[in-house]
Amino acid sequence: VQLQASGGGLVQTGGSLRLSCVASGRMFSSGSVAWFRQRPGMEREFVAGMIWSGGSEIYSDSVKGRFTISGNAEKTRSLQMNSLKPEDTAAYYCAAARPKMNYYRDYARLGFYDYWGQETQVTVSS
Repeated sequence: VQLQASGGGLVQTGGSLRLSCVASGRMFSSGSVAWFRQRPGMEREFVAGMIWSGGSEIYSDSVKGRFTISGNAEKTRSLQMNSLKPEDTAAYYCAAARPKMNYYRDYARLGFYDYWGQETQVTVSS
């Protein structure tokens, strides 16, 4: 499985962006997909995740209520980001995992994911 992330850009505070993650190859419906981000000088952190076929959406506290992860096409999963803040400025990555029993325990761990896309940069100006 290869993941292709896109949709980053420069936006003003309060604006919106939509990131997309397109998977090539076979993605199991009971696998999972997530978005992570890495802010300057910080470790990569979990932002949002879901089961590939839909449902079980989980969000970090910092984005809950502003970001929405969803699947809008067979092999595309998106992250709609609204009410963006300067602290959302980061390199964003999509990641995917094969079906595993410990999703609710380990969804925020980098090592849980088997596949990673390249970064897409999001910059929010104040």
